[in-house]
Amino acid sequence: MSDAKVRGKVHLIEETKTYGQKGFRKRLVVLEQDTGRFTNYVPLEFLQEGCDSADGLQLGDEIEVTYRLSGRKWQRDAQSEVKYFLSAEALSFRPVGAAGTTRTGGSGGGDPNSDLDEAAFGDDEAPF
Repeated sequence: MSDAKVRGKVHLIEETKTYGQKGFRKRLVVLEQDTGRFTNYVPLEFLQEGCDSADGLQLGDEIEVTYRLSGRKWQRDAQSEVKYFLSAEALSFRPVGAAGTTRTGGSGGGDPNSDLDEAAFGDDEAPF
C-alpha cells in the first residue's frame, strides 16, 4: 500500500521540540485547506531529522505532503479507560505547482513514482 498525500497551505510551523533522554525530536506543521464551506486544518508531524527539512517552509506556502498514519493505544492501568491516538507522520513534501525536488521529512523517503501517480489521476479524481 502506498503512502497517502495531502495538499494545503502552510498555516502554522512550530519550533522543533526534543523529548526524553535519547533526544527524540518532533515538529508540528499545520496545513490549511479551504473547501468552500469551511476551513480544514491538518496537523502533520515531522520527526527526527525530518524536523530540519521543514526549515525551508514559510507561512502561506502551498505544498503537497506524503504522510503515513500512525495509531497508538494508551491505558493508565487495567481499570482505566482505553484511549486511542492518531497522528500523521510527514515523510516528504514538495511545493505545489513547482518543478522543485521533493524534500524528505521523517524516517521514510520520497516516492520516486510520485510524478507517475499525479499523471494518472486528475485533480477531481481520488487515487483509490
